[in-house]
Amino acid sequence: MVATTFDPALRTPGSFYVWMAAACALIAFGGFAPTYWLQLNPVTVVGPPLMHLHALLFSLWPLLLLSQTFLAATGRLEHHRAWGLAGIALASALVVVGLATAILSLKTGLAAGYGDHQRAFFIVPVTALAMFAVFFIAAIANLGHPEAHKRLILLATISLLQAAVARVFFVLTTGGGPGLRPDIGMPPPVIFGVAPVVVLELLVLAGIVYDWRTRGRPHLVWLIGAALTVAVAVLRVPVSGTSAWLDFANAASHIVG
Repeated sequence: MVATTFDPALRTPGSFYVWMAAACALIAFGGFAPTYWLQLNPVTVVGPPLMHLHALLFSLWPLLLLSQTFLAATGRLEHHRAWGLAGIALASALVVVGLATAILSLKTGLAAGYGDHQRAFFIVPVTALAMFAVFFIAAIANLGHPEAHKRLILLATISLLQAAVARVFFVLTTGGGPGLRPDIGMPPPVIFGVAPVVVLELLVLAGIVYDWRTRGRPHLVWLIGAALTVAVAVLRVPVSGTSAWLDFANAASHIVG
């Protein structure tokens, strides 16, 4: 990936997507570094196996994205398409394992006595995964339209980064420290989940500005994606407190284990 600085083939419009993928990878690993990667004990790995499988899969995704954008930018489309099949499998695993991990966290919080606070917060990971699934499925449906496909893949990835950005806010507000993670205490109010989305909209804004400079107008995918992401982040605040959602979360807590 370091070769992106030197490869002449990357001096093309596709290089923008390589840099966007690199930014996503940096956010993903940087956001989880203080509360996960730097807390892994080399002797005793603390936490349920599902949590570590979740971390592994969600770490592979931005790396695959970076590799895929690099292959596309350097014209290696045959390899790009071949690895795309692995991307479909990984995306499917992300949704399944992500939901299982969210439910496990829900059960843990309920067992700790956090009640409706935990049930309400359950909407944050569920909607983030739902957005990822929607954008990814749309990207697959647009394989024959590369301009839409690559933007939808980036939107799907940006949806996954909400937890990483939220952990940055967690460290800034608590000071961080050994063993201190946001998933071991009472979850914050759902409205706090809006801030990471606003920060991540800067990546979408970068895409819009890039399109404006290179195409004369932003691609419709960026505009729809930005509006949909913000709408979901705002609407989940009132929805999370409804009896319908709390009942749904309560039912979901009985799925795993």
